[in-house]
Amino acid sequence: MNRNLTIGIIGAGRIGKLHAENITAHVKSARIKAIADIYSDKIAGWAEEIGIKNVYSDYKKILEDPEIEAVLICSSTDTHCQMIIESAGAGKHIFCEKPIDFDLDRIKAALDTVEKAGVKFQIGFNRRFDHNFKKVREMVVSGKIGDMHLLKITSRDPAPPPLEYVKVSGGLFLDMTIHDFDMARYLTGSEIVEVYAIGEVLIDPAIGEVGDVDTAITTLKFANGVMGVIDNSRKAVYGYDQRVEVFGSKGCITVDNDLPTTATLSNEEGVIADKPKYFFLERYKDSYIEEIREFIDCVLYDKEPPVTGIDGLESVLVGLAARQSLAEGRPVRIER
Repeated sequence: MNRNLTIGIIGAGRIGKLHAENITAHVKSARIKAIADIYSDKIAGWAEEIGIKNVYSDYKKILEDPEIEAVLICSSTDTHCQMIIESAGAGKHIFCEKPIDFDLDRIKAALDTVEKAGVKFQIGFNRRFDHNFKKVREMVVSGKIGDMHLLKITSRDPAPPPLEYVKVSGGLFLDMTIHDFDMARYLTGSEIVEVYAIGEVLIDPAIGEVGDVDTAITTLKFANGVMGVIDNSRKAVYGYDQRVEVFGSKGCITVDNDLPTTATLSNEEGVIADKPKYFFLERYKDSYIEEIREFIDCVLYDKEPPVTGIDGLESVLVGLAARQSLAEGRPVRIER
């Protein structure tokens, strides 16, 4: 098969624009026919610059277009489930940014609609497509470290998000750590069965005033017996800190931070190297391209998406359990 997939994008905030620019610049097997955003007047010039001819304020115009085969849902989280249901009803294949929703019943209803419609559905956990973490998973599966025993994930942002964003984000566990919960499931190949989370406000008191924490440690128990720990901070002054360690009966795999360059200066004053790449747009640039390429291939060649609706559901399930654990000060078993 040698054809392009016709796509519509819903939502033109930071992530929607990123996907649009990546597709137009790097993905030859797709074309963007239209993009919709409630602030359509503010994105018209940008859309024209990258070759998107149709800009709407009403996303339903995308769903009503029979030529558009797939949609990317990049709008705010509170709109995801309704848009998933409507998109599936219109017969569109769906790529949806995380999280699907904060409510498990709404997520299950949306996934049920997708299944009945028979459309492809992929969740935007882009870190699975990172070159480092893919290699770790390959080595784990091939038995390079034997039986896995321990997993450690460090995930620290360079600066807290705006307070207005924190208020609607669902909190640290459903906004930030949700990526780490998915990575933990991906690397271990097992479901998380228990979480114990502790957290504090150590960076910005205003974050605590809106009911969230900015620093946390979450311990995990997996169905296959592996134990794990995730440490999160909203502010690492040296840059975006993304490291992983997987320990097993035959060895250990580590992933260090990606640096802008590997040039290191050694002199009488010390050893000096670059700080980690600043934030996720720089660190995970290639993984965002790869996840969209994979979604498009799944639609064009009728393959199962590598990150499914169940993956989206499971990470929210764990995030809610972590939030409960923090509130109640105890380990929480995850009920499925």
